[in-house]
Amino acid sequence: MFMKTLSAAATVMTFLAVPAFAQDATPAGTWQDQWGTTFTFSMCGDGTQLCGVLNDIQGDSRTEENLAYVDQQVVQGEQTGPNTWEGDIALNGGNASATVELVGPDTLTITGCQAGILCSSIDYTRM
Repeated sequence: MFMKTLSAAATVMTFLAVPAFAQDATPAGTWQDQWGTTFTFSMCGDGTQLCGVLNDIQGDSRTEENLAYVDQQVVQGEQTGPNTWEGDIALNGGNASATVELVGPDTLTITGCQAGILCSSIDYTRM
């Protein structure tokens, strides 16, 4: 009986913890990937859209084409669910569909897809 009560209490606490993250978390701020590329995200439009400015680009993506996007807004998305935005990202001289997901208070994942089939995800950490 004690184990059932403990298990039920843990389940309730888990459900209570999820909304706290959803309400308090925001993607606004500066984020960095493992190579040193940084974005600054802000809420824009009516306050539910997400806009991202590329601050710097490092690693294999540091090409002449991509350096042209530094200090430019390259991400814009509509909120499609809690902590999730879908829209476009500018890269490699063109645009791709993108999903930005806040997976934790200090972890954000950007997934970009070209031609709907070639997708790549990169994790970012809040600075």
